Amino acid sequence: MARAKARAQPGAAEPAPSDARGEITDINALTARLAEYLPAEAITRVRGAYAVGERAHGGQRRRSGEPYITHPLAVAGILAGLHLDAETIIAAILHDTLEDTGLTRVQLEAGFGSTVAELVDGVTKLDSIDFASRQEADAESFRKMLLAMARDLRVILIKLADRLHNMRTLGAMDPASRRRIARETLEIYAPIAARLGMNAFKAELQDLGFRALYPDRYRVIAARIQSALGNRREAMAKIENELRARLAADGIEARVISRVKSPYSIWSKMRAERKSFTQLMDVYGSRVVVDSVAHAYQALGSVHALYKPVEGRFKDFIAIPKANGYQSLHTVLFGPFGAPIEVQIRTEDMDAVAERGIAAHWMYKTDTGPSNSAQSRAREWLSGLADRQAALPSSLEFLENVKIDLFPEEVYLFTPRGDILSLPKNATALDFAYAVHTDVGHHAVAARIDGTLAPLRALLASGQTVEIVTAPSAAPNPHWLDFAATGKARTAIRHFLKRLQHEDAVEFGHRMLDRALDALGSSLDSIPAEALEKYLHQHNQRRLEELLSDIALGNRMPDQVAAQLIALHGAAAGQAVRGREKIRISGAERGILTFGNCCHPLPGDDIVGFLSPGKGIVVHRTGCPNMPELSKHPERRVEIEWDRDVQGDYRAQLRIEVVNRPGVLATVAAAIAAAGSNIENVEYTERSPFAATLLFTLEVKDRKHLADVMRRVRRTGVVNGVYRYPV
Repeated sequence: MARAKARAQPGAAEPAPSDARGEITDINALTARLAEYLPAEAITRVRGAYAVGERAHGGQRRRSGEPYITHPLAVAGILAGLHLDAETIIAAILHDTLEDTGLTRVQLEAGFGSTVAELVDGVTKLDSIDFASRQEADAESFRKMLLAMARDLRVILIKLADRLHNMRTLGAMDPASRRRIARETLEIYAPIAARLGMNAFKAELQDLGFRALYPDRYRVIAARIQSALGNRREAMAKIENELRARLAADGIEARVISRVKSPYSIWSKMRAERKSFTQLMDVYGSRVVVDSVAHAYQALGSVHALYKPVEGRFKDFIAIPKANGYQSLHTVLFGPFGAPIEVQIRTEDMDAVAERGIAAHWMYKTDTGPSNSAQSRAREWLSGLADRQAALPSSLEFLENVKIDLFPEEVYLFTPRGDILSLPKNATALDFAYAVHTDVGHHAVAARIDGTLAPLRALLASGQTVEIVTAPSAAPNPHWLDFAATGKARTAIRHFLKRLQHEDAVEFGHRMLDRALDALGSSLDSIPAEALEKYLHQHNQRRLEELLSDIALGNRMPDQVAAQLIALHGAAAGQAVRGREKIRISGAERGILTFGNCCHPLPGDDIVGFLSPGKGIVVHRTGCPNMPELSKHPERRVEIEWDRDVQGDYRAQLRIEVVNRPGVLATVAAAIAAAGSNIENVEYTERSPFAATLLFTLEVKDRKHLADVMRRVRRTGVVNGVYRYPV
């Protein structure tokens, strides 16, 4: 929060009723605004909250020098402008008391009720807990706030108003703090406002954040807008008048409002489209607000009759609302002065929801009546986040997961039954599968997009019909995280992999410990329960499964554990008394096995494993170039070999020397594909006018499959040599 406090100086002046921006900084001004929609009894309670807040913050000042109480008053004033209820206004006045004063939650609850206490607690940071870093502390506080939001949407309304006022007064902070707060605002709070449909909040937060983070860019773009506006003011007035006249002639009552895009919006478009300011034509636009949906579509016909529409620039967000509940018709027209005009057409109710989102018509919502579409969609989104956060023990990971969900643009897709799903712009068929149902995602193998078979990594576009092909034996694998775009898909995949890793780790750890004990002439079954319990207690582990998982993940060495268990049993832990059997791997243990990128071991190769703390066993070929370095840690070596039945595809690399002529790459790639291998990557490592060396990364089943690929490549007639890499 952008603030700092100091003891008040004697004789300090009382705050003025409002500041230069017209923000409320006096309780009388606040109650006057509240009197527009709240009963007298509620206003009395608000005055009581102000008296408590003023005493609690007594002597505290902001960095700007103002009495601290002016900040919560301004926050309450912003929310009063949205006509929010008395509990929200009271919580806004008291929102910093738990964090910054001696007031307790018990006192808040006694004075103002459990609802107010819950709202204040929801926006209070976790300052009483020690964290490893500021980032972790902020992320955990954010998780706490988001879970409180899921219980009561008013928590985020208070937080957004708090952040908005802090951004308006950011100038008093030091440059480093300004940049940090501005970046957080642009990355988290403005996108949350957008996700909740609160476009007025979003736009101001974005502009304030942009101005604080990039002051020079902001100043230049704002000056260009003002300059261009002066040149086109008459043109805008003419277009506005012509729109009004046409709508009136067609019998449509409407409000027509001209608007200029904000500096942040223009900068974002310049960056996304790689254009200069002068190349951006739709800097200006008009909004047409009508009284009904039918008149909205009639108005669309009227404006298209007045000015020709630009092909491909029409969007119907009334029939298919955005994920945040936003509804409007968008069209771009060829204007009379050679510049395109962006026109938005919506009803009065849609306009209120577009500007205020979840805060629209708040006073008219009852416990039994329906909430607006933005509120319903916000509750769905927050409920999903609350469900998913349980699978993300790291608060930093949870924060990243939320950021993924805060996409400003969506694609709209159809199921085979005609249901509509909205997903982020970069969503894949895999994201669609998880949006349908978690079980569908877990068993997905491919997709049919508009009837054509496509891989799960295929990007989706609006209007497509998507059908997911599933198989009972299919299951998530770590590579899916490379192209899953939605938070729901990524969380579900990670949760599955962690559960799989734990199951694999327990089973594999059991085999490793058994072999270590067997080499010392013992076994896990022969260790008395009391000795095992003593070991677990000494090492702060609750169950045997935890110990076995730790061994497989490389956090404990099986030989050391075996020796200590035998010692606790009362026997001497001596040297190995017999040879040690190798542990067989089938490739299904992907949760705890990884394969070295330095040598790319394949089924059929002689292999050895090395324990890597937290990662499990890394499998290498015995002839790996890194073997001399790995052999310096013999205690981490695990004797392993391939099982008879091996599963899955494995990465391999081929170094292919070819004749440098047109079409050679396609010829080699076709030969690899004909051998049933999938190419992951290809790059030129050497190139001359007559010859070239290509490095292919591909997937094969085993050494035999790789040999078949190499034979087919040699037969192409364009190859001088094919070698496995590394040799």
